[in-house]
Amino acid sequence: MAKELKEIREKQARLIAQAREHLDKAGSDEARAAEYEAEYDRAMEEHDRLEKRAKRLEDLTAAEERNRNSDPRRPGREDIDPEKRGNRDEDPQPEYRMVFAKVICGADVSDLSPEERAVLKRGVTKFEQRAQTAGTTTAGGFTVPTELSTSLQRAMKAWGPMYDEDICTVISTASGNSIKLPTVDDTAKSCGAHTEGAALTDDGSEDATFGQRSLDAYVFDTEFIRWSFELDTDSIFSMEALLSDLLGERLGRIGNAQLTTGTGTNAPNGIVTAASLGKTAAATAAITSDELIDLLHSVDPAYRSSPKARFMFNDLTLAAIRKLKDGQGNYLWQMGDVTAGQPGTLLGYRYSINQAMAGIATGAKPVLFGDFGKYYVRKVGSPIIGVLRERFWPDLGIAGLIRFDGELGVVGSIKYLQNA
Repeated sequence: MAKELKEIREKQARLIAQAREHLDKAGSDEARAAEYEAEYDRAMEEHDRLEKRAKRLEDLTAAEERNRNSDPRRPGREDIDPEKRGNRDEDPQPEYRMVFAKVICGADVSDLSPEERAVLKRGVTKFEQRAQTAGTTTAGGFTVPTELSTSLQRAMKAWGPMYDEDICTVISTASGNSIKLPTVDDTAKSCGAHTEGAALTDDGSEDATFGQRSLDAYVFDTEFIRWSFELDTDSIFSMEALLSDLLGERLGRIGNAQLTTGTGTNAPNGIVTAASLGKTAAATAAITSDELIDLLHSVDPAYRSSPKARFMFNDLTLAAIRKLKDGQGNYLWQMGDVTAGQPGTLLGYRYSINQAMAGIATGAKPVLFGDFGKYYVRKVGSPIIGVLRERFWPDLGIAGLIRFDGELGVVGSIKYLQNA
């Protein structure tokens, strides 16, 4: 598996080099630009497909390692006494009819040994060789146990990254009492020339003006999901664990969505809502390289030098930006190096993919830039997922709660590009 993962990384590096070559040719050969751009798209699609494959291999390796460390019955464990393991070559192999009889008599499939489950699975595939066929229920099919894959295929949808403390400034508290953030904007004030012997002006016109922002604790819930005790007992999956995972993802999605586009009225002040206008695009359904550069320079250099300064947009907007060039023909988006772990950048700055942001469309705000460290995310405790066993007895119910808020501490530290 390690060899395959290494080969995937090497292929990705070659694909990146090929994609760069295609884009360079597209810029220099207008007659074949569409052809080269199509080749570029295919190379990047293959790169992304390999990335998914590599991620699965890494996850599988980690899962196998955890299983190897936690299952004392697993062959090959050094901490198992060889005398207790016995001679596997001399162990009698279970027969299908014996295993099948155990299942018919009420034994749970999960209670069978790995060898018995394997025999049961092989026997099912050969069952239709009899005159009483498995395919027809009344001809014997009723006697065939049903096999269910232990791997549940779950639909996925990305929902980060506003809860990430590497991007925003996160404040975690145990209680939900309101937190006040004092603010001051003295950037418009300066000094004047002093005349020798003259008295200093003291009319209060140059006094500092302070403000205040509030981080509250808004609660969002998943509502209850009920399931029967029969399903809880009979399912090959742990329904409680499965639903807990699904509700956890729901809480993550609502958290990211509210911290992105929350209205600020009885809800978090989302980062798009709180940001200021930096640049208005000329088109309703497109953005240009010059407009991104204008957005970058609409933010004061003091914020651009922050280690948390970055762009933010959704994945479709990134796809459009990948093809943009500056006035000298250089691509704005620079590929990273997967072999060295270097991320891609845009105009020298890192970026984050946020699927809760709008895409490029009339009046939309598809791109943010600024110091994301000035956006404060307040987490109250941890997300809570509770299971009720008595209220819905004999059935069960599960629900989740999350409590948080978000606010931009400094106006102008983050700005957005808006389509016409």
